[in-house]
Amino acid sequence: MTRYSYTRAADGAAPLGMIVLQTDETLEGDLRAMIPADAPLYVSRVPSGAEVTPESLRAMGGHLTTAAALLPQAMDYAAIGYGCTSATAQIGAGKVAQIIGQGAQTAHVTDPLSALIAACRALNITSLAFLSPYTADVSDRLRTVLAGAGIATPVFGSFDEANEASVVRISGPSIAKAACDLAAQGSTQAVFLSCTNLRTLDVIEKIEAQTDLPCISSNSALGWHLGQLTGTPVRIPGRLGAITPTR
Repeated sequence: MTRYSYTRAADGAAPLGMIVLQTDETLEGDLRAMIPADAPLYVSRVPSGAEVTPESLRAMGGHLTTAAALLPQAMDYAAIGYGCTSATAQIGAGKVAQIIGQGAQTAHVTDPLSALIAACRALNITSLAFLSPYTADVSDRLRTVLAGAGIATPVFGSFDEANEASVVRISGPSIAKAACDLAAQGSTQAVFLSCTNLRTLDVIEKIEAQTDLPCISSNSALGWHLGQLTGTPVRIPGRLGAITPTR
C-alpha cells in the first residue's frame, strides 16, 4: 500500500439540519425547493406511526435525540428543524428543542408550530382559517396552543384522514378548494395549511390569489423560519416570502 498525506479543506458555512418523519414523503423535497442549492442541508428520520393519533405523535418524543444524533456530527448546525406540526403541539416546542439539542450541537431549533407563530407575528395575523388533513382530536391540541399564543382558529376544516400514506396523496386542487371554502366562511386574516406531509407549496399562491389572504403552510413557515434564524436567502411562495431574513 502507498500511503499519501493530505491537506484539510476548510469547513464551509454551518449547515442546516432537519428531522423528518419516517412516513413523510413531502417535506424533504419542499425544503430542497426553498433552500438554495449551495446551502448545506442534512436530513435524519424519526420513527413515526402510519396512523396519526395523539398517542403516536407523543411517542416520537422518545426518538428525537437519537434522530438528531444520526445527523453528521463533525460540525455544529446553524439550525435544526423538526418536521411535525401536530407532534410539536403534543410534545411541546420547548421540550422538542431540548431533546434535539441533546443529540446535536446547534444554534437554533425550530418546528412548524413555532415557525407558524413567528410568521403570524411578522404578518400581524391573529386569526386563521385552519385546514388540517387529520382527525379533529389531532388538531385540537394544536389549536389550543395557537390560541395560547394569541392566534385564534375560528374557522376549521379537515379531510378527516388519519393514514399518512393517504394524506400525502391528497391532491393540490382538493387542498385549494377546501382552503378557499374555509376562507369564505369567516372574517379570518390568513389561511393555514397544516401538516408537513401535505403537498402545499404549489397551491399557496393560487389560494392567495383567490382569497386575497396570506396563505401559510407548515412547510412554507418552516422554510421561512430557518431563513429568519440563520440569514439564509430562502425562496418561500406567497406573501410570507416577501419578508426577508432579519438576521
